[in-house]
Amino acid sequence: MRVRDELRMNVNQQPHMASPYGQPQPGYQGYPQPGYGGGHVPSGYPAQYAPYNGPGAAYQQGPPQGCSPYASFPSKTLATNLVSDLSSSSPLDLGVRGPPTSGAPSVSGAQSYSQFGQGETQNGPPPMGAPPQSPPVSQPYTAGAVNLSGAQPPYSQQFGAPPVSMQHMTNQMASMQVGSTAPSPAGQGYAPPSVSQAAMSAPYTPAAPPTFPPASTAPSQPPPTEAVARAPPHSYYGAPPPAQHPFPNAFSSTGPTQPQAPPPVSPQSFPQAPPVSQPPFSTAQVPPGPTQSYGGPLPPTQPSFSRPLLPTSQPSTFPAGPPPTSTPSQLPGVMQPQPPVSQPSPYHSGPPPTSTGFPPQVGAPPRPPFAGMQGPPMASQGPPMASQGPPLASQGPPMAQANHVPPTQPGMPPGPINASLSGPPPQLGMLGYPPQQNGAFGQVRGPHPGYTGPYPGQPNYGAPPAAPAAAPPALKRLDPDSIPSPVIEDDKANKGSEPFTTGVRGQAPPLVTTKFQVKDQGNASPRYIRCTAYNIPCNSDMAKQSQVPLAAVIKPLAPLPPDETPPYLVDHGESGPIRCNRCKAYMCPYMQFIEGGRRFQCGFCSCVTEVPPHYFQHLDHTGKRVDCYDRPELSMGSYEFTATVDYCKNNKIPQPPAFIFLIDVSYNAVKNGMVGIICQELKTLLDYLPRENPDVESNIRVGFVTYNKVLHFYNVKASLAQPQMMVVSDVADMFVPLLDGFLVNVSESRVVIESLLDQIPEMFADTRETESVFGPVIQAGLEALKAADCAGKLFVCHSSLPIAEAPGKLKNREDKKLVGTDKEKSLFQPQVSFYNTLAKECVAQGCCVDLFLFPNQYVDVATLGVVPTSTGGSIYKYTYFQASSDQERFLNDLRRDVQKQVGFDALMRVRTSTGIRATDFFGSFYMSNTTDVELAGLDCDKTVTVEFRHDDKLSEETGALMQCAVLYTSCSGQRRLRIHNMAVNCCSQLADLYRNCETDTIINFFAKYAYRSVLGSPIKNVRDSLVNQCAQILACYRKNCASPSSAGQLILPECMKLLPVYLNCVLKSDVLQPGADVSLDDRAYLRQLVSTLDVSESHVFFYPRLLPLQKLDVMSMSLPVAVRNSEERLSRGGVYLLENGLNIFLWVGVNAQQELLQNIFGTPAFGQIDPNMTSLPALDNPFSKRLREIIESFRAQRSRYMKLMVVKQEDKLELIFKHFLVEDKSNNGGASYVDFLCHMHKEIRQLLS
Repeated sequence: MRVRDELRMNVNQQPHMASPYGQPQPGYQGYPQPGYGGGHVPSGYPAQYAPYNGPGAAYQQGPPQGCSPYASFPSKTLATNLVSDLSSSSPLDLGVRGPPTSGAPSVSGAQSYSQFGQGETQNGPPPMGAPPQSPPVSQPYTAGAVNLSGAQPPYSQQFGAPPVSMQHMTNQMASMQVGSTAPSPAGQGYAPPSVSQAAMSAPYTPAAPPTFPPASTAPSQPPPTEAVARAPPHSYYGAPPPAQHPFPNAFSSTGPTQPQAPPPVSPQSFPQAPPVSQPPFSTAQVPPGPTQSYGGPLPPTQPSFSRPLLPTSQPSTFPAGPPPTSTPSQLPGVMQPQPPVSQPSPYHSGPPPTSTGFPPQVGAPPRPPFAGMQGPPMASQGPPMASQGPPLASQGPPMAQANHVPPTQPGMPPGPINASLSGPPPQLGMLGYPPQQNGAFGQVRGPHPGYTGPYPGQPNYGAPPAAPAAAPPALKRLDPDSIPSPVIEDDKANKGSEPFTTGVRGQAPPLVTTKFQVKDQGNASPRYIRCTAYNIPCNSDMAKQSQVPLAAVIKPLAPLPPDETPPYLVDHGESGPIRCNRCKAYMCPYMQFIEGGRRFQCGFCSCVTEVPPHYFQHLDHTGKRVDCYDRPELSMGSYEFTATVDYCKNNKIPQPPAFIFLIDVSYNAVKNGMVGIICQELKTLLDYLPRENPDVESNIRVGFVTYNKVLHFYNVKASLAQPQMMVVSDVADMFVPLLDGFLVNVSESRVVIESLLDQIPEMFADTRETESVFGPVIQAGLEALKAADCAGKLFVCHSSLPIAEAPGKLKNREDKKLVGTDKEKSLFQPQVSFYNTLAKECVAQGCCVDLFLFPNQYVDVATLGVVPTSTGGSIYKYTYFQASSDQERFLNDLRRDVQKQVGFDALMRVRTSTGIRATDFFGSFYMSNTTDVELAGLDCDKTVTVEFRHDDKLSEETGALMQCAVLYTSCSGQRRLRIHNMAVNCCSQLADLYRNCETDTIINFFAKYAYRSVLGSPIKNVRDSLVNQCAQILACYRKNCASPSSAGQLILPECMKLLPVYLNCVLKSDVLQPGADVSLDDRAYLRQLVSTLDVSESHVFFYPRLLPLQKLDVMSMSLPVAVRNSEERLSRGGVYLLENGLNIFLWVGVNAQQELLQNIFGTPAFGQIDPNMTSLPALDNPFSKRLREIIESFRAQRSRYMKLMVVKQEDKLELIFKHFLVEDKSNNGGASYVDFLCHMHKEIRQLLS
């Protein structure tokens, strides 16, 4: 029996997928946004962007038939089936094939065949009025669902001769098929047709065809219709299907049908070709299931050789026998697409722009971006359909497929048979994925030879004139449920119930979306360290070949849940921690005691070191020390040592740290209420300064400064009756005017501090000073810490661009014209070098800076953020701060920032065993050499990401070790060492590497790598390199680990099946692909924010969590199962909660049940809900209580307080909400998930060829 560890998709890549990035090419008309995915504009796209359907040489021009009018490129169409065929040792193969026709193809003459010719192969059913035609060479093409709002133009396109070689075949590949059977032997690379179709919701009525350059006439006979079953009338237009039962009546069951000969072809269609027939098919052995059908005639057939299959990793072999078809049994229906709208992101500095796309239909939800939806709807089509393509009456009875040989692909050596790979058994929930909307890529990298005018009015050079044709049917689209779903429940079921014990080397932990308990048995908890791979290549050649990044995301002070034990503190007295003499690694479970316990051999460098007499202990019969389990450093993955004076700066025990609050009191800060709010809050917040023992008061001292163009220091000594203010106006040469009385103990000076906090808002209430400084403010805090000889943290609350004359003065350099050019990178770099020098001084003193920004316009976050991001600090941004709506968010952020566990004056070093070394680091820190990460402050939310490279060979027996040691001063002033150890396996087989990767960590690394790269490279290059590396990772798997199969199959390793969807989310993010409404400050802020995110936060940041609240069970503590981030998942009758780590949105459908609204908002009427509310009313009903608990629990999991935004369907705020439906096409030009999957497949195939 063979376990599944990969996903296969048969991907008929019908259109040429455009590059998902970059600016539009010249001549790219009709799109309002800089990318693809903007509004629909009547101008269409120019000739060079016609769909790609094979080698350029064979092209004849004309647009494909049956495309959605919304498709900027006719979307790929994937009807997919997921079947895990464990018995035949075949990995999951998502392969879609068109339904079979009978008769064997006689490829006897060159014939011009039209993959999408008028009336030939059409994506979807033909119009009812005109009989559909199908040439004998073709197989019916199963159509997926497409919702066309409005009519659609019939496009026709003709192509050259049928393929005569496998290579020719491969080149003609395009368009995704996702299904689960082996490739067809029906001819070299012929795609076995799929019978899977989605249900159609509305009858299809043709309209008169528009005029356009005609292509050759279509065949004149309809395909067989015996097996057409009509779905009951069930329309979801204007509303997505109800969430509970997405497609109640979408299927009709049909058994296997008899083979039937194809209809004849009219001579115009294939001028010189004799009919080509194909042998009867046998279906793969799969239990019969519901076959989706639609109420209308069948779609015409399609040339089988136009789309070879994607390779499958099934080792099954075929003699010359009938190919299997894919079984339609697994497909739930498909929902209809909807046009995109433009939207701002929630951290935007400006109000949302108006939509450039279609407005939502009256009474209907705005529709999700779909299938490349560009181009105007034409008046040539009937109503939209949710899906089409009936089961055809041409397939034979089911047969097992174990006796078929997949065709090998030219230029690609057959990989090892995958049956030998061991991996996790297939898991429930993977076999059918929730639906997903389709789309086609926007920009093309450049014109391809043979591309011509796809729309009316554009030249159709070289194409033969054609007779007018009937209106085309709707486009077939990829079945959304058959591509991998980011909503993963099986990991929760399999790994969430038992504690995760860390004693097994190279064991991948549960996913970040799974709630689990950790038991430390010798490796660090995944809460502290997550690796991109837990089985790393033995040598650098293998690592280079796979391109899988080798990295660890380390969160040294991560908070633990209450049911887990924090690291034990070990005190070895004055002699300090035991270490290896050579590499200085700290004592850990990887040290091997020898010679009866008198020496130990280092697991990192193999050096032998004497055991100090006080640490000696005898060994048991296994060679372990008898006190092994009594000592955390010998049995645990994470622990702490108390550091001796040798580990202290200047060999002096450190002073307790200090917190200094520096408050902007210029006009804007006073007017927006920030000054009053913070002063009021600090009165109580100072009682909650961090401490190690909750029963003892904090050792941390505090000080206060206010500033505008000058600085005001306050003496709050306990002996004073009133605080004293001292003004320093010489900001060019900053100094602290007082030593005694500036930093004080809160409990001793409470009365004076409260008096000061009462007076500050009054003192500056009438200020007219609009200018402020910034550099001198940080200098003042730094000088105060130097004078007190301690480390500490500055809390700077700042509101405007520092334009006053002073060191660090800035000018407004916001220039949107640079976006998309090679000079764009300069906008992310600091304007002046002053802050880099200042940051270095802060790190040397242990002065960490946290910055709270309250801007109403550009403040140059890229420059102001240099000091916080170099000192281990944080940036918080409240654009257009309003006390009424933003006060709660600011105060919660401030409270958490002041109270959270933090270490000062930290130094981190990562040691590794021989063979690999740490080469690159990402995060908020400073490095003065290549090995030491210096952090003025390190809090419990910060991560440091480390990349490793080979410098020698590794061995499979010993594996690879890493040890992260962090030296820091605790908030009580104690110097400590926190140690985290991690052992991973090494492998000499690529298959083992691909079986033990963690996609979430890889994406975290890719995002940080890309976000740092924008400082030095044009963004287009950064995006290209990301796509290229991802394609290389998947191509390497395809070439070396998957069994040989046709080029048309997209094969994804099981643990990386979500790499494309997550990578697309990174590429679409505001930093790498901004919408017109995203400010430069927002982008700089997000770039700096992501650099320190841990894996769970980056996961929800790039792929937000979306919960259907109408399915919430108030009696259960479990959450409703999340739905995928696509607009077509939203039901008009539902209420949904979306969280992304920075915001929580509550989306309310226009038809939401009155009882639901009453329970949540206290009103049964949709119109009475206040969209400006930022907190839900505390109602006395179980639903309200449970919902508020869920929101609070989400907030508790995140490092920043998430503001609640209520979004009513069809309200202006919905534009912001839709920005986070990341599987849809975004209006800033981001590709939909389906499009990107097709694009990745094309990139992989280019690499393999």
